[in-house]
Amino acid sequence: QVQLVESGGGLVQVGGSLRLSCAASGFTLDYYAIGWFRQAPGKEREGVSCISSSDGSTTYADSVKGRFTISRDNAKNTVYLQMNSLKFEDTAVYYCAADIESCPTEEAYDYWGQGTRVTVSS
Repeated sequence: QVQLVESGGGLVQVGGSLRLSCAASGFTLDYYAIGWFRQAPGKEREGVSCISSSDGSTTYADSVKGRFTISRDNAKNTVYLQMNSLKFEDTAVYYCAADIESCPTEEAYDYWGQGTRVTVSS
């Protein structure tokens, strides 16, 4: 059974850090691009970051550049999103998604996780 499971969300203060994990089962992440997305209350889902399968190249939304870092550990079949200097506006449910193509548009992703909630408070 193909599955992506996010973890690591929680409640954190402004300026704090969290590391989200996206663990795959039923398939090997090595060959897939992994994207992180988020959906804040009352807003549409937006792309946060992506890491390719071929050369490990990464992309980031402007709103998180310099604060978030995406990485992958193929041996653990897991992708991470390190989030530092968190802001109120980072509050959202975060999702990871996998696709065989290299960082495609959101609608093209084949597999999605169930999401993990991040709440940034004062």
